[in-house]
Amino acid sequence: RKGIEHAIKLVGALEDPKYKLVISHDSGDEGHEYKGILEELAREEKVDIRFVSSRVGEVRQQDSDSRKIYTLWDLYAHADLVTYPSLYEGFGNALLEAIYFRVPIIVNRYSIFQQDIEPKGFKFPMMDGFITTDLVKQVQRILQDPKHRYWMTNHNYEIARRYFSYTILRRNLQTLITSLTGDSEMKAVDCNNSDSKPA
Repeated sequence: RKGIEHAIKLVGALEDPKYKLVISHDSGDEGHEYKGILEELAREEKVDIRFVSSRVGEVRQQDSDSRKIYTLWDLYAHADLVTYPSLYEGFGNALLEAIYFRVPIIVNRYSIFQQDIEPKGFKFPMMDGFITTDLVKQVQRILQDPKHRYWMTNHNYEIARRYFSYTILRRNLQTLITSLTGDSEMKAVDCNNSDSKPA
């Protein structure tokens, strides 16, 4: 479902060896055979692909060999582009994370994206199941034009803040709770303290 083969095709179409494709999640997510298929495709497309899941964890730390373990947030901070070529997703949390870090994103228009995210007005290069010449040109502009990249990522950040921020979440939860209980007061409870009282 991840559609990583599309990311390989895209990087290959850029025809520049300075671009590397970094895969952050473990191949077990999709099956180890899939990883082999991706490695073979990367060789065919002359794409430098890096599988780094052994160096990415939930928290920064060192492994048993004293190698640094980074977080996914470290990767976002150093990425020039995030590819999101998934065939389907439950929603798109990783998409929102990339927006938060103001990284440009390429999106495959999976069904939930089309219904719940695309109508909000984000500016993404988008694909409908395959890489086109126009998509490659859009990506080249993002990578080569810092002003365009800045405008796009800041536009997306503001859209995400308008529709997907914690403030909006709180407001929506308050509306939901009020509709269920008739009580307009939201009460916070510290679940880590057994003696906690509603705030």
